[in-house]
Amino acid sequence: MTALVLSLTAVALVLAVLAWIPKSGSNLEIVMSGVMLACLAAVGVVLILGNGVVGWAQHWWDLLLLVAGALAVAGGGPLTTSVLALADRRSTHAQSTQKAGEVLRGGALIGALERLAIYASLVSGWPEGIAIVLAIKGLARYPELRSPDQPASVTPQAVAERFIIGTFTSVLWAVTCAGLLRSH
Repeated sequence: MTALVLSLTAVALVLAVLAWIPKSGSNLEIVMSGVMLACLAAVGVVLILGNGVVGWAQHWWDLLLLVAGALAVAGGGPLTTSVLALADRRSTHAQSTQKAGEVLRGGALIGALERLAIYASLVSGWPEGIAIVLAIKGLARYPELRSPDQPASVTPQAVAERFIIGTFTSVLWAVTCAGLLRSH
């Protein structure tokens, strides 16, 4: 079971890294993100049906800790842009969350740091860290979300939707990756 869990998690990590290559929101990125998500779901099922990570040698648990952390950080970006692309399928250009990315600059880096902080706070047993991360992000982004100086090509609703959808997807991904280790 240990080998299967580590292998599936490693495959998901490789897909996460490769998913950064295609154009953001492309069908290839969406498919790769879906397979990455399926690998993570399979790991969860294996851990639930098995005995979790109880009884694992410390070095295997440490390896899962590192691979799942890398997956939390690297995999969240492509998954988030895939979810945003799927949300945009029926949107007009002005309502596009992709176009709203011009207003919310630095989203990929902020998202990676957010996922790292959430993952670290959960695996260290401090879930309150999630509230602090989200509060900092919300306060830092508030001026951009309410700015009257947004380009005419983007609606304020599209900017808010991008912030909400992106944050929820990113946070849920980091929480899921950290959840792999909760049975230790």
